[in-house]
Amino acid sequence: MITRRVLTALGLLALAPFPGTARAAAGGPRLASPEPMDLDRLNDLAQSLRDRPYAPPPEAPAAKALDALTYGPLQEIRYPPGRALFADSSYPVTFFHLGNFFRHPVKVFALQGGQAREVLYGHDLFTYPAGNPAKDVPDGAGFAGFRFQKAPAGQPGDDADWLAFLGASYFRAAGDGQQYGASARGIAIDTAPGPGKTEEFPVFTRFYVSPAAEGAVTVLALLEGPSLTGAYRFVARKEPHVVIDVACTLYMRRSVERFGMAPLTSMLWYSEGMSRFLASDWRPEVHDSDGLLMQTGGGEIIWRPLNNPPRLSVSAFADRSPRGFGLLQRDRSFDHYIDDGFEENRPDLWVEPQGDWGAGSVQLVEIPTHQETDDNIVALWVPDDPPKAGSARSFAYRLRWPVQEPVATDLARCVATRATKGSWLAEVDRRPGRANLVRQFVLEFEGAALAGLDPEKAEVVLTLTRGQAEEVGATWAPYGKPSPWRVFLKVYAEGPDPVEMRLQLKAGGRLLSETWAYQYYPEAPGTVL
Repeated sequence: MITRRVLTALGLLALAPFPGTARAAAGGPRLASPEPMDLDRLNDLAQSLRDRPYAPPPEAPAAKALDALTYGPLQEIRYPPGRALFADSSYPVTFFHLGNFFRHPVKVFALQGGQAREVLYGHDLFTYPAGNPAKDVPDGAGFAGFRFQKAPAGQPGDDADWLAFLGASYFRAAGDGQQYGASARGIAIDTAPGPGKTEEFPVFTRFYVSPAAEGAVTVLALLEGPSLTGAYRFVARKEPHVVIDVACTLYMRRSVERFGMAPLTSMLWYSEGMSRFLASDWRPEVHDSDGLLMQTGGGEIIWRPLNNPPRLSVSAFADRSPRGFGLLQRDRSFDHYIDDGFEENRPDLWVEPQGDWGAGSVQLVEIPTHQETDDNIVALWVPDDPPKAGSARSFAYRLRWPVQEPVATDLARCVATRATKGSWLAEVDRRPGRANLVRQFVLEFEGAALAGLDPEKAEVVLTLTRGQAEEVGATWAPYGKPSPWRVFLKVYAEGPDPVEMRLQLKAGGRLLSETWAYQYYPEAPGTVL
């Protein structure tokens, strides 16, 4: 898991003159000599590196200084807007300083007219208070990453960013709620590995950044890892919400067990009415995302509320050419968070595959955590036929970062999932060990498809992989009001193994709701009566 706190906006630092270099603009970073570069050349480079032995990226010098640059000292460092790369463009580029959490520098190039010039690090690019450990980082050390500012220097928004690349192959965008939340990755290799194996984290080692043109910014990136190399192109637009078109070609050094395309990562510590027993905290719920949404190739809409499970969990939703999937923050009520972190404004992160992705599965990885600083949720596409060693595979997809639901539908949405101990149990179910296997679920649905209908006459279609359900039905909430509908079900598990559940609302054979999916862990703590 990556640490969420270290991905927050970090202020930063930069360098002294180098022989044969030039300033990008007055007060801006120095640039090295030009070299030809475009997407074709980047693909050639990635393919040539694939055929060489993998060499891990070197750590920056000044190890002691980097050790001392923890979250607090990094927050003290600033990169003044007036020293940005492409300072006069709509979205100038500023840089992240190396530190304890990001010790491997990336090369960043200014790309214009088919010519790339490396941006050189120097102390004079950053400002920091006296005594800050960054003073001991030598010139030429490099940058941890970069970001696009919302406006040129001297204009409103020049001190805020909307798109950032920082750490391994992670990147993220601020939603139209002006908040960061979930992150995307270039690739995920062997996520949630089996016994004796570890996840691989390929890294972006080079970025080629072009100035904004016609409202868009373009970034080319080189990916390197033990199992593959890759050439990426990102074309990003800021309005009305951030949209990033991603195209990549991946060159395989070796075959992998789980090849994860368009991976997304987020955080869920606990959510309303589901897992509050996991935390002794004053806030009702703490998360950047509360569910996985998927629109299948056949048009079915599936909503899967997220868990903080008692052990590592992987759920797979088989499909062919999905229309989209993503991690959503569906609950937008401040009163449900009462947090000054504005979690109700966290953006959704939605993937729209371009072209035919074939057969595979959207997989959801949930990692147990006891704190809010871990990104413990991963969603990704895993093809049934991953590329083999020596082969190449191209993918294209669009990423959206809205605060409005990415799929427009009249079907009722599940807006609350609550689980608790059974409110009433028969004598036979009160025995030690048996009571722990009974869970009461209360769901709420709302949407245009429910208008004018009687929930008590609707059909609640429920399937379980094991166990049984009783007392299943729907009513109004509150009673007699048109919306929302409240759905009740009591699940009796047959043992400690998880129960996969699916539920739909129907009337006269007509579908009224999205598909609610859930994974119930009878062994979860806090369930014993």
